[in-house]
Order: sequence, then structure tokens, then C-alpha cells
Amino acid sequence: MKDNAPEYLEELISGSVVTPKEFQASGVYCGIKIAKDRLDMGIILSKIPAAGAALFTTNKICAAPVLLGRKIIKRGKLRAIVVNSGNANACTGERGYKNAEDMALLMSKHLAIPPEEVLVSSTGIIGKHLPMEKISAGIEQASVSLGNTAAHGNAITQAIMTTDTRPKNIAVKIKAQGKEMHIGGISKGAGMIAPNLATMLCFLTTDASISPELLHSCLKKAADQSFNRITIDGHMSTNDTIAIMANGASGIEITPTGAELSLFQNGLDYVTRHLAKAIVMDGEGATKFIRISVTGAKSLPDATKVARTIADSPLVKTAMHGSDPNWGRIVSAAGYAGIELDEANTTLHINDILVYEKGMPALFDYGTLRTSMREQNIFIRLQIGTENYEDTVWTCDLSKEYVSINADYHT
Repeated sequence: MKDNAPEYLEELISGSVVTPKEFQASGVYCGIKIAKDRLDMGIILSKIPAAGAALFTTNKICAAPVLLGRKIIKRGKLRAIVVNSGNANACTGERGYKNAEDMALLMSKHLAIPPEEVLVSSTGIIGKHLPMEKISAGIEQASVSLGNTAAHGNAITQAIMTTDTRPKNIAVKIKAQGKEMHIGGISKGAGMIAPNLATMLCFLTTDASISPELLHSCLKKAADQSFNRITIDGHMSTNDTIAIMANGASGIEITPTGAELSLFQNGLDYVTRHLAKAIVMDGEGATKFIRISVTGAKSLPDATKVARTIADSPLVKTAMHGSDPNWGRIVSAAGYAGIELDEANTTLHINDILVYEKGMPALFDYGTLRTSMREQNIFIRLQIGTENYEDTVWTCDLSKEYVSINADYHT
């Protein structure tokens, strides 16, 4: 789904995490992945001290870098992120945790920064120990390959990909205090995507000046309206991480009471929504982007629960793949979402065509609706009552290709 840049953005930039001032990045191949044309090690560095904030998976089974990251981020300072793909370093016990610590120490050695200001992240196959000789060589190579060109931004974007078919990056420029600040971001994710968060990595940078506490609050708000609103297959991962570094190089200060806060929050929201939607559009085997909006609910949790239940239904997702206006699958999924639901006040539109009204089938042109559903974007709008709460979830269809990809993805 294409986004139009809102008015509060001075400019939507073709950029990434190296767009904000004083940030560098790199991406290299170190041999974790089999294919030598698939980069598998990357670094993001702030050349000057920076505040940091992060959010992690809510899965009770979480990877070693997540355990370490939760400890690191408590200090609120973050100079660098080191990330590998092809190996999740998850379910690897004490050895896995030690390997994550060693990755931070290696970064500290090569970049002359404190190890407690290095966030480690991994993504890939679960249950295998990291090949630390390759990791060590990769960190050394990536450390001497740092830069802030578009090529460096593309390299780090590619280095975090696993089953992704395309890179996901964005940058925005915002004017404030007579100056310019930037927010840049990259993300990865295509399968095992479910709230909260999703099976994904997202790294963000900004040259705004902001306290770690306020930065965390802004990041949480942005994630709630983006990455916590996506699902591909309802399966939560062990490694989900969203991290942001803010180094203040723009000279623009964000405070709790300043007018710049709303500008910064809006810009961050835009970046995270763009990256979240890009994950859905690149879902494994996906051919459709589906927006599910639930209105008229008695509470926000009710609206969210119904929207997510519909989004995670394999029968709904396969119907969308087949461009089939099978509205019965949608309303029945809403019915088992676990909330109080009055069928007589339930109305459903698909692509703005009324198909079900107050508990009864509506008359509609089947051919017209099916033709519209062959397009890439599908909009499901379900009214479940007369109250004022609503929520939206983004998902994709479920195709034969999804089954093939995950049947062939072996440990």
C-alpha cells in the first residue's frame, strides 16, 4: 500500500539509517549464509555519543541477543548496533549468551566504544550456535567498511534480510527551530510475523537530541501504531527487536513540552508505518495487501481482538488469495474472537462494497466485487456495533508459495 507524505514532513527522502547526520553503516558477507551474494553481517554506528531505546519480542522463549539487549538498553546509551543474519542465536543456552556478549566486545575493540553501548541482534535459523570465527572476521571486515553513502545504507539493509525478497528502508527530513532533523530506518521480515511485536528487526536513527526516556516513549507509541498492527501468519518469533539511536547532531532538541515533539513523533510514526507495511507487502508468498478495519466496538481491545482474529484466519487469507468474496469466513472469524458481539449490529464491506448488513446477506454484484479483489490492495471494513472504538490491522493473503517456502526452510 502506497503512502503519501503528510504535510508535516518537509521531505520524503530515498535514504536509510545513514541519512541522519553522523551515522555510518556497513554490510558484508562473512560466510554464515551459503550464498556468497547474500550479505550476512552489518553494523550501524553513531560517530558521536547517542541516546538509545529499544523494544523486544514478548515471546517467553527469546534469543540470546534479546536477553543481552534488554540489559544493555537500560542505560539509555547506544553507540552501535551489530547484527548478523542466517543464524538467530536462539535456544542456544549459556554458550549462546556468551557468544552475543563476545559480539559486543568485538565491536567495542574494533570501534573503540564501550561494549555496554553496543546492541547485538541476530536473525535466521533457531537452535544453532553462531560460527564465531566467521562472526569475528565479519565484524572486523564490517568495521573497516563503514560509510554514509547510499551504497552503505543499501548494504546494511541487505545484510539483515533472510527470506525477504526486497530491501526495506526510508528516511524523512523535518524542519524545526530553523534547522533540519532526519529520521532514517531499515527493517526486515517476511514470515513468522505476528503482534506483539512481529518476527522482524527494525533499526532507526535520528540526528535529533532527545532523552532516552522520551525516546522510549516515542518509540513505543510508533510501534503500537505500526509493527504491533501487522500479522502474516500469527507466529511470534524469538528475536524481534526495534531499536533507535538519537545523537543530536542536527542541533534540534526534543523536549516533553516543546512544539518539536509532535513533529518528531509524527515523523517517527510515518517511518515505522512505512516499514511495517513494507514487511506485510513482502510477506512470504504474498500477493495481496489486506487492511482490516473494525469499527463500532465497545473498547479498543475488542476492536483489536476482532481485527487480529480475522487477519490470522487461514480461511480468510486463502479466500483473499483466490479473490473470493467469501464474507462468511470473515464474520464467523469475528464471532469467535472472544468478545461480546451482536449479529444484528454487524455490517461488512469488502472494498467499500456492502456484502453483509445487520446480520443478513446484502445484495451486491459478485462479478464487480471479485474483479476488485484481484487488485493488490483489499480493504475489509467490519462494523460490530454502535460504539466509538475502532482499530486497524494489516496482513496479507496465504498462498501456495507460503507453504512451499516454509516447507523447504529447514533447520
